[in-house]
Order: sequence, then structure tokens, then C-alpha cells
Amino acid sequence: MNKNIKEKLANVPNKPGSYQMKNKDGIIIYVGKAKNLKNRLKSYFNSKVYGKTLALVSNIDDFDYIVTNSELEAFILEITLIHKYNPKYNIMLKDDKSYPYIELTNDKYPVLKIIRNRKRKKVNGKIFGPFPSSYSAKITVNIINRLYPLRKCNTLKKDVCLYYHLGQCLGYCKYKVDDKVLEDMKKEIIDFLNGNTKKQEDKLKEEMNKASNNLNFERAKEIKEMLDAINKTIKKQNIDLNTKEDIDIINYYVDSNYISIEILFIRSGLLFGKENKIFNFINLEDDLLDFIVKFYEKNEVPKKVYVNENIDYNLLSNYLNVEVIVPQKGKFKQLLDMALDNAKDSLNQQEEKIKLDNKKRNDAINYLKELLKLDNVSRIESFDNSHLFGTYYVGGMVTFVDFLPEKDSYRKFKLSVDVKDDLSAMREVLYRRYYRVLVDNLEKPDLIVMDGGKTQVGVAKEVLESLGLDIPIIGLVKDDKHKTNKIMNSNFEILDVEKDNDLFLFLTRIQDEVHRYAISYHRNIKKKGQLVSMLDMAPGIGDKKRKLLIKEFGSFKKIKEASIDDLEKVVGKKEAEVLYNYLKENNQWL
Repeated sequence: MNKNIKEKLANVPNKPGSYQMKNKDGIIIYVGKAKNLKNRLKSYFNSKVYGKTLALVSNIDDFDYIVTNSELEAFILEITLIHKYNPKYNIMLKDDKSYPYIELTNDKYPVLKIIRNRKRKKVNGKIFGPFPSSYSAKITVNIINRLYPLRKCNTLKKDVCLYYHLGQCLGYCKYKVDDKVLEDMKKEIIDFLNGNTKKQEDKLKEEMNKASNNLNFERAKEIKEMLDAINKTIKKQNIDLNTKEDIDIINYYVDSNYISIEILFIRSGLLFGKENKIFNFINLEDDLLDFIVKFYEKNEVPKKVYVNENIDYNLLSNYLNVEVIVPQKGKFKQLLDMALDNAKDSLNQQEEKIKLDNKKRNDAINYLKELLKLDNVSRIESFDNSHLFGTYYVGGMVTFVDFLPEKDSYRKFKLSVDVKDDLSAMREVLYRRYYRVLVDNLEKPDLIVMDGGKTQVGVAKEVLESLGLDIPIIGLVKDDKHKTNKIMNSNFEILDVEKDNDLFLFLTRIQDEVHRYAISYHRNIKKKGQLVSMLDMAPGIGDKKRKLLIKEFGSFKKIKEASIDDLEKVVGKKEAEVLYNYLKENNQWL
């Protein structure tokens, strides 16, 4: 404990609040909350700590705190500050995901579709889920679409399509359909998705027997597979709870410095799926609550949440604004115990692998620090470009912290149309990135990893020197088989690295990820279609102006044929001139 920390600890009040741990550069590396700030902060420096907490404490150079009126206010402030500063040692859920749901729309002619964003503002129908995977959701949608002749197209066509001839659509585009037929069909689908599958199963069994008697074994097998899928995705999810409410069950298991959290999703009496997350924690209470809050920021909050008695249910209930219950007996207590068993099994199965992965990462980090003679190489940024036949360059940047991807910090770059080669593209990307770091006082990386040798490292050095920045750089040098086998430092020296060292494994992961990210950005642009993708590449045309152009002109051909005056009415004089020249200069590609 340094002198500054010791003096500040003496003056910390015995009140609730949020505290912020800082490293030697003044960067906030951890945010927490406490009922009693003085006791909580002392615990970091006066107790024996292990694992991730030890790594945190060894990097603390200073701390700040904000006193609040209550623990709830401290909790809200903690979450706000975590969002603002993205601290290294807080739970980031880097591989978090949103779960798939099925929506039966309220359109005149309803459609069944899979959605991800359950919390979006515009919900046009009844929602079912979450489903444990996209696969199970797709299987369910396919079964229903084959059982019921719902509308299959997004917009009605001028004439009937193949689905009508297959008996899987009522031909809504051409024929009038009785409202009662639609209502009855919707009611049956809702019953089916709520687990009442007997009617559909009986119908399928009758059809299967008929196909079998007619020696149509291929059709009989197909129906048998549908029945099996119903059992797997819907029927076996039934739980006898005497309630149709939407409920989540949350429990956890702790071993050493690892926590395994299990969440069971129960919707209308069906166990739709579950989530398991294992991570190394610093403060069990804080990190547990942080995880739950972050999870519900991305996923649906049900009507009720049942939790372990050690979770602060009052705090969670007030924050989420839902009923949080600690069951003492009965079926919900049994489900809570089941979640505990699952959490324990998951941790027991994965703990050794996680510990081994952590050891390999830490060993690689220490090896890299020794190799480069640096005190810290936690935060790494790496860059790559992608292009179309030498034109329309885009750039991508990925960020890794302790060799783990931090996807919230990834960045995409749409480059100038004047860029015609890889080095010019890389020069522009690097300059824009680190100019922004300077202007906005963003956190600098401990290391920049370039995909290449002397040329790439040289460009990075040139850009950083022009901005007055001193950030270590390495280049990953490939052999004649395009496999990385050497590391070059910023002095263009090849470093002596053991070929079988895990460091190469982790650096290659970074290399592969930035390459994937840049290419996927380019592919996503192209997937939007020629109109959108070419406008995406146009200088000065952002998302808002692109949409205005599409709305005004309707087709890419008409935008190309428009005069400067016509374009000016939509995007402004300066942008109209740039866009007009861009379209003319690149006519061969457009």
C-alpha cells in the first residue's frame, strides 16, 4: 500500500457509495459499490487476496469514491460508471449474446419470424421465448410453417407462389381469406407455442400412418422427424408449476475465485432455455449483481425472478422494477436447487480448462513483457484493411485485453476514395484512430500489433511520431507459407522467440480476428446491395443522408443520373458536389 492510499483510507467515511480504483496512468480499472465505503476499501489492502483480486490490487495506484444516500443509489451509480469507463477488471460479458424469440405478427395476414431484440420499441405481435439457440427457434418456425398456411413473403406478390401450390400458403396475394379462418389458425399456433401440442401431434401421426400405408416411406420419415422435433423443442419443456407467468430462476456456485451462474428461462409454463456463465470474480456480491444487470440490459426481464437467498433481492427488485423472490420451499425452490446443480456441474467440467487457459494467457503476457522490456502489455490494438479489386478500402481495428477480445472497443473505418493501396489505407486508419485518441483523451493501448514486417511497422511509427505519441509497436512477420513465425519490434529487429511458445498462439488469434473483422465489414457493406454499399463508400454520406437519398430517388440509377442541383436539395451543396464527382469518377465500378 503506497503512502497516498494509506492517507486517503483514513479519511473514507462509513457511508454507502461507489468507489473507483485507478492505475498509475490515472485510468479507472475497477468500479464497485459498498454499504460501508471505509470497510470495503480497507478489505482490498488489509486482507490476503488471490487470483483476479490480487492482479487488481497490484495495479491500484490511487482510488476515488462518491458518497450516496443509499445502497440503491450506490448501485445505480456503480452501473453508470461501469458503462462510462468500461473498467478492465469489471465483468464485461465480452461474449454476451441476445437470445432468439419467435414473433407471430398482428398483421392482417400474420407472419411467423425469429427476432433477436426482444426489447425493441416496435413489437408487432405476440412474442414467444427465449429459445436456447437459433437452431431450436428455426426448427419450431419451420414446423409451424409446414403445419399452417401462414403468409411466407415479406410483402404480398402480384400472384401466388410455390408455397401456395405446396399447400403452405392460402394465396393471400390473390384470394380473399375469411377472418375466422385466420383467427382460428392464430389461436392454434399460440396454443402450440404454449406447449399444447396434442392436436398437431395427432394430425401428424394420422398423416404419417397414411403415408406409411401408401408405401410413401420417405414422407412418413419426414413426418416422424417433425414429431421428434416437437418433442425436443416444445413438448419436453413442460413444467408443472400451475402458472403461466414468465419467470427466470437464478442461482450460482462458487469454487476458489470462480463463480458459475445459471439462469433458467420459464415462459408460460415452458422451460425455454438456460444461460450459464463462468468467470473469475473480484467481489462476489458486486460482480454477481453486475452480471445480472448487464444480462437484463440485453435480454427480456420477466414478470418474476427467483434467486438464491445470498443475492440482494431487494436491491435487484428496486433496480429492475420487477418482483424478485427467494423461495423457501415448493417447486420453485426445487427449480432453484436444479439451477445450483447445473451451475456446479458446469464449473466442475470447465474449471480446469479455464484455469489452464488463464495460466497460458498470463505466461504469454509475462513473456511478451520480458521480450519488449515493458511494465505492462494488457491492452493491445491491431489493424487490417479490406478492399474490392484494389478500390473501396475499409479498415478494421480490434482490441484485446489480456489476450481476450473486447468487442465493444472494435472500430470500423470507411476510407477515402483516394486510397488506392494497402499502405495508404493503413496510414489513414492509424492516423484517424490515434488522432481521435489524442483529441478525446481516450485510453491508449499498451501495444500496437501490425500484420506485417518492416513496411507495416514503419507506417505505424511514422503516424505515431507525427502525432507525438509513444506507443510500443510490433510486427508479425510471415514465412513463405503465410504463417506467422517471427516478431519484429519498432526498431525493425527480429526478436528471439521460441517457436513453440504460446505467445504465437495468442498473437495469431489477434491476427485472425482483425482479418475476419475487416473482411466481414466489407462483406456486410456488399450484402446491403449495390445502392446501399456504393453510397456507404461515398465520402460525406452518412447513414442519415444515405436514407434520405434512397427515399428521394428510389433507385441507384436515378441517383447517378441526378444533377448537382437535384442532389443539393437532399444532402446540401458541399456534399452534393462531392457525391456527384464521386459517382462520375467511379462510374466503371457503379
